[in-house]
This record gives sequence, C-alpha cells and structure tokens, in this order.
Amino acid sequence: MTDSLHRTLIIRFSSAGDIVLSSLLVRAFRSHFPECQLDYCVKEEYASLVRFNPHISNVIEFPKNGGFDELKRLRRKIQQSHYDLIIDIHDSLRSRYVCFGAKHVVRINKRKLARVLLVKFKLNLYDKLGNTPSVALRYLEPVNSLGVHDDGKGLELFFSDEERRRVQTLLHYAGFKPDERFIGVCPSAKHNNKMWLKDRFAEVAASLSSKYHCAIILFGSENERKWCEEIESLIRSLNAETRTLNLAGKISLTETAAMMDYCSIIISNDSGLMHIAAARKRKVVAIFGPTVKELGFFPFGTESIVVENKNLNCRPCTHVGLAACPKGHFKCMNEISIEQVVESANTLLQSRPQ
Repeated sequence: MTDSLHRTLIIRFSSAGDIVLSSLLVRAFRSHFPECQLDYCVKEEYASLVRFNPHISNVIEFPKNGGFDELKRLRRKIQQSHYDLIIDIHDSLRSRYVCFGAKHVVRINKRKLARVLLVKFKLNLYDKLGNTPSVALRYLEPVNSLGVHDDGKGLELFFSDEERRRVQTLLHYAGFKPDERFIGVCPSAKHNNKMWLKDRFAEVAASLSSKYHCAIILFGSENERKWCEEIESLIRSLNAETRTLNLAGKISLTETAAMMDYCSIIISNDSGLMHIAAARKRKVVAIFGPTVKELGFFPFGTESIVVENKNLNCRPCTHVGLAACPKGHFKCMNEISIEQVVESANTLLQSRPQ
C-alpha cells in the first residue's frame, strides 16, 4: 500500500489540545511519505492550529456550528477527493459518517473499555488493553504498520510572522521590555473540576514573581476572562509590585503560542493551553485533579512536572472533565498545596535547558 499513497487525509475536528497532540502524527507521516498529499480536516474554530503547519498540504474546515447539511457536503467533498488513506483520529459518529464508503480508513484505538473500567469502576486494566502511551503516540498507532513511528521530537505548533509581530507590538505598548522575563499562567479549563483554586494560582504567581523578578502573563479564552481578571486582582493584592498582563480573550490560540515563547515557564491546569505550551517546548508545571496519566494527556515532549493528589481512590472521576466534583469534596484539587506548585516551578526554573 505504501507505494500507492498519493493522497491522505487526517480527521480531527476538535479540540485544541487534541489537534496539537496530532502534530507528531503529521510530522512523522510527512517524513515517511514526503511526496504524499497530506490534508487535514478540522473544525473552523481550530483551523489556525494547523493552517501554518508546513507538513500539511490543505486544510479542510468544517463550519462552526455546522449541522447535518454541512456534514453531508463535507462527506461529498471527501468522496470526490478519492483519498488513498483516511486516518480518523477523532473516531466519532460524525467522523465515521464522513468516512463512510472510503476505500481505506484507519482509526485510533481509544482504549474505551480500559477507560470505562478505570473511570467508572476504578479497575486499571490498561496494561492488558493497550497500555498507556500519550495520546500523541496513540495517534501514530493506526499507521505504525506503514512504518510511521515516533521521531522523538515532541509536538509542534506553527504561527505566522505577522502573529509574532503582533505579540511583540502588544508587549511594547503594554510597557514591557524585549528582554523582560515572564511566567505564564493558564488558570482555567473547559470544565470546572479541572481548575485549581484561583487564590492559589494567585499566590503561586505572586511568590514566583517576587523571587525571580518576573512579570506574569495570564492566558485564557474570552469565556475565561473574568476568572483571569479575578486572579490578576488577587496577585496585585498580594504583591503590588508584580507586573501582570491579562491576555484572556484578547489574543488567538496561535498568538497565545507566540506569546508563550517569551515565558520561562507555564503553570497550567490540564487544558489545551498546556499542550500548546508543550508544543512550543516551554517548561510546564501541570496541575492534574480529576484526570490521570493513563488517559494519555500528561504534557508530552517537553520538560515538565505534573502535580497531582495520588492518594484518592475516587480518581479519575472523568476522562474529559465535569462541571463539579461528583463527591462534593474536590480533594483532588483542594489538597494540592501552593508549596507543591511553587517547589515544582523552582525545580524547572533552576534546571538547565534540555
């Protein structure tokens, strides 16, 4: 089959973290099949995460809030493209529908049975049901038989020169010097029970800013702006001399990646921004509450420390996140101390670059 691969399509509609995690697959596939047309199908709101990837030939966008009519049009477009191979790493009803009738489709092994047993019954049978590699490596598995394997280079995320200039201009007009040192903080997440306490984020930021004479950049989406504003206010109340820049809802995902390049370290919950930080090879302190390593979403391919409460028999309670703690005690986050996160950040900040 490898001799007949002229057109290949990768399908991953969402979300930000999953798309960034697929960058290893994109690069490894392109390296092994340099002459093959490699297209990527993604939701419109996440297209920027793959638009500037030099390994991708074409980006096919599924409209935001697209319904069944748009799905049918997408399926027709894919059928008319006559792909030799479709790599479905989303494996949803929608992705299966648009692939229906294609001559050769391979899919990710999501370890659904192992996941259900672990989340619902706390039975860890991952070793018997597919092991526990990062999701980035799981995306490679459908094409391992074609000779596509991990190249050891981690994740990547590309952005335009214009976006880099925009963040440089933003820093300039905010009064920061080009050689200023920053610590990035990503204090939110899509689901509430994946978010560490805001007062603790503030205390960590204020403490590290004072010790390392760093400014603090807060990252997040428009929906997370208020949360970040509250944390920014708390930081200033703890240390009036700390300089802060709240960018939640003010810059795009790719501009966020460009801005993270100025950060010595990123402190984050288990979120898409954590994976963006890893893709830009930032040092990462990741705070994990309801989710665990077996699910495959620990920081990949960069220097990192995961802070978690390993002594709870109720973890994991979810594989994606929930609106609130099902038990009501939220111990997975409440019992992670400020000192643990500060110590982890100190360890990474004082280490030599790898």
